Amino acid sequence: MPRLILLLAIIAVVYILLRRAQAMPPHKRRAEYIKLGLGIALVTTLFLAATGRMNWIGAAFAGLLVVARQGLPLISRLFPMLAHLRNKGAPAASQKSTVETALLRMDMDHDSGALQGEILQGAFKGWRLTNMDRQQLEQFFAYCGSEDADSLQLLDSYLQQHFPGENFSAGQQQSAPGGSSAMGRSEALAMLGLNDDATNEDIITAHRKLIQKLHPDRGGNDYLAAQINQAKDLLLG
Repeated sequence: MPRLILLLAIIAVVYILLRRAQAMPPHKRRAEYIKLGLGIALVTTLFLAATGRMNWIGAAFAGLLVVARQGLPLISRLFPMLAHLRNKGAPAASQKSTVETALLRMDMDHDSGALQGEILQGAFKGWRLTNMDRQQLEQFFAYCGSEDADSLQLLDSYLQQHFPGENFSAGQQQSAPGGSSAMGRSEALAMLGLNDDATNEDIITAHRKLIQKLHPDRGGNDYLAAQINQAKDLLLG
């Protein structure tokens, strides 16, 4: 009986952890599944070893699992270092601009003008826009419409680029409170994709390049153009 209760408890915990992993943003699920798999393998191995159903090889395997689990944080810290060494000498990554509102962070590639965003608040917190289907985007659009005007306009710029000619606002109640247009120096530099040591010439060049990318034919809109103009004016002040 105690073993049955223990087994049922383990199944319940695994189910809860599995549901938790499934609820996470798609780009984070793989890591959660790996950790869950290691945990299941460890518990199974220890259970079989404790009940005498596994020989010393299984016990050794359990020990390796424990070491691997304990070493995961160290391995995860080493990966960025290895990636840096692997990418050393490779062509520089494309420059990007970043604009952030209360609900959304958006990056724009300077070369292609492509927009990519990550949700900061709400039911889809942590999700990337590229991983969301049409229905999910409509839900988030409605949420922005009731919560934050700046986020709504920023999301609209992404939707115009990825769904040209489609109207997400049809039938929506856009009663979002007015967003704040305040911008600091760090936000302005991020908007233009520049470092703190940028010169006036760098600012003017970045602004010109970005404004060209925001032409309506390339998926741009008035909101992003206004943000870029504001960033230039603040930095050249």
